[in-house]
Amino acid sequence: MFKKRTATVLSLSLLAAVTAGCGAKANDGEGNGAAAAKPSEPVEIVFYSSNGDPTESFDYRFGNSIRKKFPNYTIKYIQSAKGSTMPELLTAGTKFDIFFISTGNYESMMFENGLEIDMDELVKKHKVDLSKLEPTVVEGIRQSSGGKLTGIPIHTNNMVLYFNKTLFDKFGVSYPKDGMTWDQMLDIAKKMTRNEGGTQYFGFTTSPNHIMRMNPYSIPNIDLKTQTPTIASNDKWKSFFQNVFLDPFTDAGYKQYLDKANKVPDINSFLKDQNVAMYAYLSSLVYVLPDDLQKVNWDMVSLPTFKDLPGVGSQSYPFYFGITKLSKHPDESMEVLKYMLSDDFQMELSRKGIMPVVKNEAVQNALGQDSPFKDKNFKSVFFNKFAPIPAKAPYDANIVTNYAKYADQVIKQKLDINTAFRQSEEEAVKFIADYKKK
Repeated sequence: MFKKRTATVLSLSLLAAVTAGCGAKANDGEGNGAAAAKPSEPVEIVFYSSNGDPTESFDYRFGNSIRKKFPNYTIKYIQSAKGSTMPELLTAGTKFDIFFISTGNYESMMFENGLEIDMDELVKKHKVDLSKLEPTVVEGIRQSSGGKLTGIPIHTNNMVLYFNKTLFDKFGVSYPKDGMTWDQMLDIAKKMTRNEGGTQYFGFTTSPNHIMRMNPYSIPNIDLKTQTPTIASNDKWKSFFQNVFLDPFTDAGYKQYLDKANKVPDINSFLKDQNVAMYAYLSSLVYVLPDDLQKVNWDMVSLPTFKDLPGVGSQSYPFYFGITKLSKHPDESMEVLKYMLSDDFQMELSRKGIMPVVKNEAVQNALGQDSPFKDKNFKSVFFNKFAPIPAKAPYDANIVTNYAKYADQVIKQKLDINTAFRQSEEEAVKFIADYKKK
């Protein structure tokens, strides 16, 4: 059995799961009928996220700009911590207007707690132009909401391939390039995997949880029609596991390390130990762990693509912001979200290194220009097309955790793919059955 968890990609808490239990259901009827206040009337707009992000991070990314745009609004942020988890807030009757977190976790937290509303009417009323957004991030939430708009993407994320330039220089191997195939990346990884001076170096590693969640094949984790896991029934998973979790880790050096350490080389291996040449991970590292990146001589290229999916990278990994049924100020909240979708606000995000959701090329081209890493290859972030985002069940994040656990076992060569799929499916079926009983 695996726990319901919520992961973040936008703060140090991205690296750890945040427990998210089911709390009291929200009361209906408070978020749909209020008329818009006059511009001069002061209101308080309360934001909440269960990702544990500190207030300083919220203000840097969102709060300061919103307060400048709406000086008569009081913008409040509730940080998730002991005493302010979602269940605790709902039990205490604490109201918040806008909830936000990454896809998968968003659906779980909003739907399970009955907080979502269909924002389509508010979007029309306030003339919010969703056509300016990258289409997969809007389609993704609609697919999971029966066609309704229960969340609005404000910024997003995808996967890129980071590489350690010092290691490539040390071993005289040419740097990776944008547009590589997965096979080309594996050829480079083999050259970089070696034991030298008593140190084991690894050509490649990744985060199983993230690359499965954002897989380029757009494989859904759950068949929503049958409410069953796809891990053993969708043949694309087998190809994905072979390419991503088996082929890169067959070198004897990996085997010896995995047997001894009993863990897969991870983000700390790349950033701190600096014994990993290439690391496939979220493009958000530039603002999540800037101090750690400063200590590495690094750059990035686009995520390698599969031969049968030329030019297609990972899925987008949007952060959805949704007006809740608890809100007393839905119109004012929508005006705030409308501003957050403006080119001006999206440009601010982009220049900080935060991936925008608008299709505006000028905004996209400004990515990272105000970050400490403006000399890096930020164009790689938009090099590939986004893979479509499949529909998600409310418990999707839990299923991903299950799949990733068995991917870990495949990498460690403790289970073959077929056995891993069978055991993962059995565990997921049991979880879904238990979930339905609640």
